[in-house]
Amino acid sequence: MNLKVLLPERILLDETVQRVVAEAEDGSFGILPRHVDFVTAVVPGIMTYIKENGEESFVATDEGIFLKQGSNILVSVENGVRADKLGQLEQAVNNFLSSRGNLEKRSRYALGLLEADFLRRFVEME
Repeated sequence: MNLKVLLPERILLDETVQRVVAEAEDGSFGILPRHVDFVTAVVPGIMTYIKENGEESFVATDEGIFLKQGSNILVSVENGVRADKLGQLEQAVNNFLSSRGNLEKRSRYALGLLEADFLRRFVEME
């Protein structure tokens, strides 16, 4: 099967796999090559997949959509990080959240400047 994990700005993963385990709202589910086609919503969690060589790897994902059609599996999520070992995944998630927190702080600061400038110009108009 071909597993592809899509983020809004790039393809996070495109790999041939033997098996996939993911989390839906009603619990985890597993996909093998002959599984019936289906679509479901996935919740934030850890998706596990077995590569063609038998190695286990991981992807931490946000909520999104999981589609299995024929031999293709497409997972579309807003955010995700991947790693070959669970410990590496934890570090990758922590790094992602840290960088995201810094971006949000800068965004809030810029928004504050815009609001202050808007109010200053509004007062000047009167």
